[in-house]
Amino acid sequence: MKQFLVSSVGRLDMICWILVVTFFCGCSLIFNGNFNQSFIAAGGVVLVMILIGLSIEVIIETLKDIKGLGTITGFITNGPELVCLIVGLVVGDVLFAASTPLGSNFMNPILLVTAALVCRVFVTTLQTNWKYSVTCICLTAGLAVSFYLVPIQYHIYWVVTALVITGVLFIKRPPEEAEESIEEEVIAKWCIVPAIAVLITAGYFLDPVVSFASEQSHAPKGVIGFFVLATLSSWPEFKCCLALLNRRKYLAAILNITVSNITNIWLAVAGVATYIFLM
Repeated sequence: MKQFLVSSVGRLDMICWILVVTFFCGCSLIFNGNFNQSFIAAGGVVLVMILIGLSIEVIIETLKDIKGLGTITGFITNGPELVCLIVGLVVGDVLFAASTPLGSNFMNPILLVTAALVCRVFVTTLQTNWKYSVTCICLTAGLAVSFYLVPIQYHIYWVVTALVITGVLFIKRPPEEAEESIEEEVIAKWCIVPAIAVLITAGYFLDPVVSFASEQSHAPKGVIGFFVLATLSSWPEFKCCLALLNRRKYLAAILNITVSNITNIWLAVAGVATYIFLM
């Protein structure tokens, strides 16, 4: 287990951690923020990122020989969005509840491309079922945009349309084949349960920790929102793509993103339906 945890931390992770700490501490010096609190808050962000990365690695390692790995991870990495959806519904704000999963549909494709470039398999990834990938990404992104263009009183029609389109996309997704592994099992299968719990919990606390860091560092909100929050809130999907592409599971990495996009629409649909019929 110790060897597995050490190997799960790569150079890219360390670079990201250093950049996060440098960003917030640097902003605290430039904009007269609280340097000590900024350093502590940035350390909290890094800790959450570490927990997310390790939980993703554990999940993939325990499921590596199972058919449909990309689909399964596509569902699991949406745990943080599910928590945010529930929080939004509890406070009675359907737009806020749906904004987190719908907003992720635009960041996910960028993360896939970035991960492919980092792993130096961009061309291979691009050529893997590209017709389905482009179609799914464009349709799910279009559904996310249309949610905000449709008046609230007509959201029920958006719900029906979204269910039909995403249902077809999910059914038509390319099938995955299980890969037989001759490697010795490193971690037990039951480890997936605490790993999923850690992923969801860490994903939920990522945004509040980053927000606290921005308050202490006085970092510009525009920069925080566009670069920091947008990237770090999608860290689970990014780490999952990196892990899958490093294992040469190109289709699984693509399905992780496309199924995540589909699931995001389903989460928004569930939130809107709950708000319309139960609230």
